[in-house]
Amino acid sequence: MSCDFIALANQGVQKLLPYQTGKPIDELKRELGLDDIIKLASNENPLGCSPLVIEAIQAELKQVALYPDGNGFNLKQAIQQKFGFELNCITLGNGSNDILELVARAYIAQGESAVYSQHAFAVYPLAVQAVGGVGIEVPAKNFGHDLEAMAAAIQANTKVVFIANPNNPTGTWFERHEFEQFMAQVPAHVLVVLDEAYVEYVTDAGFINGFDYVKQYANLIVSRTFSKAYGLASLRVGYAIASADVTNILNRVRQPFNVNSFALAAATAALQDESFVKQSRELNSAGMAQLEQGLSALGLGFIPSKGNFIAFDTGRPCLPVFQALLQQGVIVRPIANYGLPNYLRVSIGLESENARFLAALAQVLR
Repeated sequence: MSCDFIALANQGVQKLLPYQTGKPIDELKRELGLDDIIKLASNENPLGCSPLVIEAIQAELKQVALYPDGNGFNLKQAIQQKFGFELNCITLGNGSNDILELVARAYIAQGESAVYSQHAFAVYPLAVQAVGGVGIEVPAKNFGHDLEAMAAAIQANTKVVFIANPNNPTGTWFERHEFEQFMAQVPAHVLVVLDEAYVEYVTDAGFINGFDYVKQYANLIVSRTFSKAYGLASLRVGYAIASADVTNILNRVRQPFNVNSFALAAATAALQDESFVKQSRELNSAGMAQLEQGLSALGLGFIPSKGNFIAFDTGRPCLPVFQALLQQGVIVRPIANYGLPNYLRVSIGLESENARFLAALAQVLR
């Protein structure tokens, strides 16, 4: 007798669609038989990672048969030394994506709601729906967060608000005064997750730093990642800073050994190499200018971005353009599933990679 195992799944999970990752290089090689491929789809660091990270991973190979430190003491201590927070305010995650899942699992019950913005990171609604929560999507303002409208959208059963600064995939941002006004309107019992996955790429001296507000707001959780500016995407390691009480709860639902030994060692080393992050930031700024100029020369509109990527308007449905770029060996990211059917998102690469993308795009559009 057959059984409908889809119908047996939790209702929220039944309606989920899997998160779509950027197309891997090896997959495109298999499909099209291409060898010369560049990937500008997943906001990865084109410089790779710090040499200190390579040394740390090599040293850790000697311990491969042993479980990692489930508490991640050395990494937490490095975060404490760099940013000044107590160890009991730090939660480690299998990427910052894991932090978002932990918040949903810990605080959103069946039928309770969470607020997030249109065009925001796809994992917010996925995490909410997976636990049986109800997502409240607030229309974007100029492709970014309308914080005033998001505060107004909070319901009696709202438990969490997810906001990102800068936002993925649009690269938009909000200013300090907007955030402060927003936090003043959010009820004290509603958690605010401030996702700062791309904050290390921001060059503006006055840009908001979520860490400045954690001690002021007991309901604030700031999540960050080592996948982007630190170049550790394959190792999956991120962290959150929050009050000791919130951190205590998050660690109750965190899986044992959710961050592996190589990731712990690599992230600890990465925090010591500020010069690498500075180099990554400078390369990103130059690459952003290169792509903005190139897209403008092609007559294409784009959304100004503070991240290490830029979303641009192809002027037509984006999927045929995306497929044509694949034929040229250039992988970017369609973002039609974010409510932007004509837009592609391209990560900032090396100067030569950016130039190749622009040349391929010009050829495709012709």
